[in-house]
Amino acid sequence: MSVTDTTPELTIDADRLWSDLMELAAIGAYDDEATGLVGVNRQSLTDEDRAGRELLLSWMEELDLGITVDEMGTIFGRREGQDPELAPVLIGSHIDTVATAGAFDGCLGVLGGLAVLRSFDEAGLRPRRPIVVAAWTEEEGVRFGTDMLGSAVAAGRLSLDHAYGLTDAEGHRLGDELERIGFKGERPVRLDPPHAYLECHIEQGPVLAQEDRQIGVVTGVQSISWQKVTLHGRAAHAGTTPTELRIDAGLAAAQIIVEVRRMVDSGAYGRLRATVGHIGASPGLPSVVPDRAEITVDLRNPDDEDMARAEADLAEFLDRLPTSQPGLRVETAQMARTKAVPFSEAVQDTIETAAKDRGYDSMRIMSGAGHDAQEMAAIAPAAMVFVRGQHQGISHNPREYSTPEDCAAGIEVLASAVKELSA
Repeated sequence: MSVTDTTPELTIDADRLWSDLMELAAIGAYDDEATGLVGVNRQSLTDEDRAGRELLLSWMEELDLGITVDEMGTIFGRREGQDPELAPVLIGSHIDTVATAGAFDGCLGVLGGLAVLRSFDEAGLRPRRPIVVAAWTEEEGVRFGTDMLGSAVAAGRLSLDHAYGLTDAEGHRLGDELERIGFKGERPVRLDPPHAYLECHIEQGPVLAQEDRQIGVVTGVQSISWQKVTLHGRAAHAGTTPTELRIDAGLAAAQIIVEVRRMVDSGAYGRLRATVGHIGASPGLPSVVPDRAEITVDLRNPDDEDMARAEADLAEFLDRLPTSQPGLRVETAQMARTKAVPFSEAVQDTIETAAKDRGYDSMRIMSGAGHDAQEMAAIAPAAMVFVRGQHQGISHNPREYSTPEDCAAGIEVLASAVKELSA
């Protein structure tokens, strides 16, 4: 018999959840000139991240959770079950942000996890399995160049030494920054497989709003490839150097940008999406031909074979690029690479049933963004709850927004699913 048949319904304190989201968003808040709104810049292992972590710890202490911090700085808050020897149900997400964030990306999943534990306490419900809430380190990957980093090391895809050696744009090592902010923990980073992993997240896209559904049952995450391309040319006077004698790194960067868009528009690679998110050139002077340019190429595809063909064809284009400018040198470095990850059908069914029992319209949906759930799916049954966003689902932008009602709906579904899985 399902635990939902014999125990009272869990109630989420929607006002407290919203208050927590807004209080956390105040840490790293800044005035965004482009939107006229207040954004959030709380990148991983910065002073702002430390302040956010300390606030999270205070809320975990209020709930009397068993708190541990692993070697990657990931924070775990454990609510004991009737049988402490059983593998726990793990709820996770992140509180680090990109430089131009809103209040919801990642944070909803972590603070929603605490809201779920409050609801268990208020209902006097103690399931058989422990329940753990995790706040993973460096999910966004914007500072140290590798997304889902904390969960990737915990699941064993990346090594701890590799992670510690990563550096930011100023040359600061991740391991050193963990020590600096006081969150280089002692808990071994390799995670024992949980019974199940759940994550609630704002959709970061327009589908739920377009379909007028409150809840998304996430079927998996598409393949993601990040690479940095550095182009080495030759600086020259912009007025006196004939075009045919130039080795223009800026021109080469522009050719790559046009090529990746052509690849998408061609339709030859399935549902490929491609983005050049970073563009830099030196010496950066109006009267000098650039001698160096650096760009990042982000490729995403729900089909691994289509992704592999896109990567191979882009590599071939980069190999041919110097033929148009003899002397040009192209250097590439893979920043991140993950295959498409399907989520557990059983956990998806549990989420779908929870939404139906709560009276919410739901739909199955694949995630276009990467999430810690894809790393946990390698070691445990995992799935995600998506919450509807506003403004066409925009994210990584201060305009990112979900209503208090939709946030509460997602966490209510999360609570029901956790209750079922932890029984």
